[in-house]
Amino acid sequence: MLKCCCSYVPTSTSISKFISEQPYLIMLETKCSNMRDLKLIHAQLIKTGLIKDKIAASRVLAFCALSPACDMNYAYLVFSRIMKRNLFIWDTIIRGFSQSSFPQLALSIFIEMLESSPIQPDKLTYPSVFKAYTQLGLAAEGAQLHGRIMKLGLESDPFIRNSMLNMYVNSGFLNEARKLFEEDEVEDVVAWNSMISGLAKCGEIDDSWELFNKMQFRNDVSWNSMISGFVKNGKWTEALDLFNQMQEEGFEPSEYTVVSLLNACAFLGALEQGKWIHEYIMKTNSIRMNGIVITGLINMYCKCGNIEMARKVFETAQTKGLSCWNSMIFGLAINGFGNEAIQLFSRLQSSNLEPDSVSFLCVLTACNHSGLVDEARTYFTLMTDTYKIKPTIQHFGCIVDTLGRAGLLEEAEVLINSMPISPTACIWGSLLSSAQSHRNFEMAERAAKHLIELDQDDSSSYLLMSNAYAASGKFLKAMQERHSMKDKQIMKQPGCSSIEVDGEVHEFLASGTLHYQVNEIYSLLN
Repeated sequence: MLKCCCSYVPTSTSISKFISEQPYLIMLETKCSNMRDLKLIHAQLIKTGLIKDKIAASRVLAFCALSPACDMNYAYLVFSRIMKRNLFIWDTIIRGFSQSSFPQLALSIFIEMLESSPIQPDKLTYPSVFKAYTQLGLAAEGAQLHGRIMKLGLESDPFIRNSMLNMYVNSGFLNEARKLFEEDEVEDVVAWNSMISGLAKCGEIDDSWELFNKMQFRNDVSWNSMISGFVKNGKWTEALDLFNQMQEEGFEPSEYTVVSLLNACAFLGALEQGKWIHEYIMKTNSIRMNGIVITGLINMYCKCGNIEMARKVFETAQTKGLSCWNSMIFGLAINGFGNEAIQLFSRLQSSNLEPDSVSFLCVLTACNHSGLVDEARTYFTLMTDTYKIKPTIQHFGCIVDTLGRAGLLEEAEVLINSMPISPTACIWGSLLSSAQSHRNFEMAERAAKHLIELDQDDSSSYLLMSNAYAASGKFLKAMQERHSMKDKQIMKQPGCSSIEVDGEVHEFLASGTLHYQVNEIYSLLN
């Protein structure tokens, strides 16, 4: 049997000899690992004329479109040269494009199939088409295809139904998704998982949790979807609690779930739980230490204040993607290691990777937190002039905040007024805070007016302005700001903090009374 792999490159003579002996088994028997090997075989098939055989051609197409080493440009070239196409060939190219970054081509080819081919789609064709609609967010157009499915009597097919359900729920068409879901008489775990994940994605986390608790049969995807849903909706503690329950019931987390859990630990400052998850990753064989996981670990350790462990994870990583570099630079920045963050950014520039807009945002954050005004100006110019990166509102926000903190209020205000994009509430809020800190009450008042125009329900602008008036002795105006909040029924959001004790995270609201040890806490404080 001929094997094509990285260590063996077949010669033209050996391929020709094999083709002459085994004309139809070549693509079935050969294990190609890359497109280079496939192209060598394809060339011999063309040379011998065997590419005209639909079985051989379909095997070439399947490798190009569906294998891990797929190349959809080459796949379409192969497809366009096949004159007599069977259903497998149409399904293969549609499926390949539906899984690619060009799902619109899957729809174009599907329409071509309907209009110009004697071959009509079957139940294996439609899931790929609905997947393309899902990727493009075209649930309204997909609903028209749903009507065709009903006319053909295929709505009970589980693969088609689940692909339609996934399209509706991921596009925010929750009413259509619920209706389709409730029509299912059999508890299909794939359908339940799609609903749980989709509802959480749309912010319906309570409905998602209710469905999860109703499930009679759960698999790994069920648990991972629910945990990820909790994290996406800011229910960090619930995510960690559910992970513990998941472990007790013997289910394995995925790589993406582990990253979600690390994000939860980062938000809560739950360092001990984060360490436990790190140890779990190192012990288990089911989770690879890829760039996503490494970035999650760096982010968790940095936000929990353990910068040494973050450095260790970063430096010992065998492969460092750009996201790893960015997370480490940002972690150093927010922990007050501005100069080290700048040094690491210089290392990034010297590596085989090129900094992107996120990299510059991280190094500008380092300049901001460490008061490095000249360096901030330098990196902003480097980003726009040398790397030709268009600054976003976040980049401008960093520069404005850096200048404001340094007392360069006029320069900050000039920059805001000259920005090519409209300033957001965050930009004006930053200037307002800086103007108040440096007792420039006229500028603070101007910034506050802009801020209130952009977001009339934001309590922070009224409070900052009230405090600024009070600090300048204008108590009547300070009271007017407070009364304005009251008249508009604008409530200040209570402050929230958390603390980890013996591996358990305790959350507290300002003036809160819900903690089970609240009496002991207030007694000690008193």
